[in-house]
Order: sequence, then structure tokens, then C-alpha cells
Amino acid sequence: MSKKFKIVGINFDHFHMGDLLRMAFEHPEAEIAGICDEKPERLVAATRNFGLSSAQVFTDYRACLDQIKPDLAILCPSAATHGLWTKRVAEYGVNIVVEKPFAASLQEADEMAAAVAATGKLLAINWPLRWMPGYVTAKSLIDHGVIGEVIEVHHYGGNRGPLYHGADKHEHTPTQEEKAASWFYKREQGGGSLLDYMGYGATMGTWYLGGRKPLEVTCVVDEPQGLEVDEHAVAIARYASGLSKFETRWGTFTDPWTHQPQPKCGICIVGRDGTISVWDYATSVRVQTRDDKEGADRPVVILEKPCQNPVQYLLHCIETGEAITGPLSVDISRIGQQIVDTAAASARERRTLKLLE
Repeated sequence: MSKKFKIVGINFDHFHMGDLLRMAFEHPEAEIAGICDEKPERLVAATRNFGLSSAQVFTDYRACLDQIKPDLAILCPSAATHGLWTKRVAEYGVNIVVEKPFAASLQEADEMAAAVAATGKLLAINWPLRWMPGYVTAKSLIDHGVIGEVIEVHHYGGNRGPLYHGADKHEHTPTQEEKAASWFYKREQGGGSLLDYMGYGATMGTWYLGGRKPLEVTCVVDEPQGLEVDEHAVAIARYASGLSKFETRWGTFTDPWTHQPQPKCGICIVGRDGTISVWDYATSVRVQTRDDKEGADRPVVILEKPCQNPVQYLLHCIETGEAITGPLSVDISRIGQQIVDTAAASARERRTLKLLE
């Protein structure tokens, strides 16, 4: 069978591009038709890893899109330029998936959504936690009423830092020079743990809470010496049902995909009739109910096609015309962005703020 879908990867600011391209490479009905970045040295590894020819490698996104005419564009720019790159690519009438976070601001998120909607194409925001079986298991348990109405969500997310690993989680120890040069550590480019990680908990939490919004948010961030961005942020969101917490940390003792740090990285969900704890990369979730207050471990579900990874899911939606749902949808991710924006403003102003609209 010939390949059906042409995929391009544009802008390699975020190392998750390598992971997403691998999903495209392994999809039986897709091909990596082209890759593009203004810095050619960032294309070397992907060119080698996926056996691409020189004709598939670009430094000008316009040439890439004009020549390839892809079905799906994967974008991994710095957080502060998600809007810029989404609007650039949307002009070519292409379905787009942007790696988390949604945007640098709520206004930018709305502009991104409008730009893609005007073309009649799909826009998805990828949150890697959505594809971990434990988090899918938790949503299934909630949907089946196992813990009743969800009233609290508590997320602790992070790792040793964004430069300690690359594509496919290859280990790396960054130098001070690399930190100084990286957009992750530059305020004007959307750096910092709050913008990098709080969207995970805020967006996944919104999914678990059935799309409900908090009334107000209070956030505090650290102020690391010698850095202009935060490495630790804690936000308390007050809902009509109670309080939820979204905490981010660059500098965990270990990375959760090798050894779970303490505190563990994951989400605890509280319902009116039970609780669920989900830890990153775990093979089971812990569930308490009124009939089993001691609680028990339940094995995670096995992800099935077409919901095993974001590329597979997006190509399914493109082919069938199905709407994007859950954390990848604009609606759910926009609420997550509202929480992040309000948290960032709260930290700057050092006070509790009503949810920004």
C-alpha cells in the first residue's frame, strides 16, 4: 500500500519534535515528506534517523510547504512563538498539531484557533500525558462513575530540567553556556517551568473535571539566583466544588521516566465517592471507593488504535472528519491556557486573581 498522508515537521525549538516524527515514521500510512528549521544543524539528527534525502530538508518553511503540500504539519517552536508559527503555516491550508503548551498567552491561543478555523482545517495541541495509559485509565474510571463527580485535581509535574534530555529521552548534562543560550531559560521566549509544565495539569485537570473552569487562581513561583525564569511554581485554583493544585518543578531529584522522584510526578483525583492516583509511566492506578476504602491497584488499559499516539489520532480525525476531543481540542486546552495565564499574572502581582477571560 502506498503512503496516504504526507507529514512535515517545522521548527525544532522543542526536542519533542524527534519523538513526534518517529510516530509519523512508524505509521504505516504516513511518511515524513519534509522537515524544516532555520538552523540546518538542528536537522542533522532527524535527517539521519529517518533516512531523509536532501530534497526533503528545508531551511525556508514557505519552500517546504509549497513543494510538499502536506496533509499535516507538526510544529515545535518556542512557547512564545506558537502563535507566529501557527499563523504562518495556517496560510497554506494545512492541518496542524502544535506541541505543548498551547500558547504564550490566551490572546495568542485565540488567534491561533481563529487562523486555522478560517481554513477549515484542524488544530490540535499535543499534551504527551494524554497518551500515557494511566491517564487514559483514570478518565475511563471517571466516565464510568467509579469515583462519582470529580471535585479536586492535584498535579505535580516536572523533571530534572528541559536540557537534561533530548528526543527519545536520551540523557544529557547541560552546560551553563547551553542554559544561557536556550529559549527555555529566556523570559521573552516563553521560558520557565510555569509556562512549560503548568498547562499539563491545568489541561488534564480540565478534562477530568468535565470542562469546568475555576473561579480564581493564586500562584507563587520561585526566584532562582542567576536565572530570569522560574523553576518551581505552585498554583491553587478555586472551583465551585473546592480547591485544586497545579505544581511544576524543574529540578526533581530524578526524572520520572527513569526513577520516580519524591514527590512523585502524577495526578491525584478526588471524587465525591472515591479517589484515583496516577503516576507518570506507572503500570497501574490506585483507586479508593466507598466500598473499598483501603483501595487497590488496577492495571492500566491497553491503548488501541487510533488512540495510541497523537499522530495516529490526528490522521484518523483527518481521514474520518471526526472532531478533535479531550485535551488536544482547542476548547479544553483553552481553559488550561486561561488557568496558566491567570497563574502567571497572579505570580507577577502577588495576589489572587479571578480567572482571566
